[in-house]
Amino acid sequence: MPLIDLDHLNIRTHRLDLMVGWYEQILGLRRGDRPAFSMDGAWMYLGDRPFVHLVEVDHPLTPDPKTLTLEHGAFRAAGFDAFIALLNANGEKMGISKVVGYPIVQVNIWDPDGNHLHIDFDAAECGEWGQRP
Repeated sequence: MPLIDLDHLNIRTHRLDLMVGWYEQILGLRRGDRPAFSMDGAWMYLGDRPFVHLVEVDHPLTPDPKTLTLEHGAFRAAGFDAFIALLNANGEKMGISKVVGYPIVQVNIWDPDGNHLHIDFDAAECGEWGQRP
């Protein structure tokens, strides 16, 4: 059975409300229906699909980039200039890089708990960034 898609990311957090707000404001996801699990959490939807599952835990978590087993999650997107403007307006830390040999520009960001995400754009829409080797 070959894989055909990624269903969702599941992220544990000690700051559920802050994380919900960030995923809504920065990534444009919306909080939606979620089964009545025994633990608190939120499902963040992209369109009609619950794409990011946030699960609340009762203790702070500190991602350590040296020991993480899952280093990042990635999303495809459109609207590079508007996304960069949104990140700048919200004071978000970011790194931008062209993927060598591929027509992709990655915008690396970190959610409030320090989880690394990159948002991938078609290089053709990324102006100067898309022209890099």
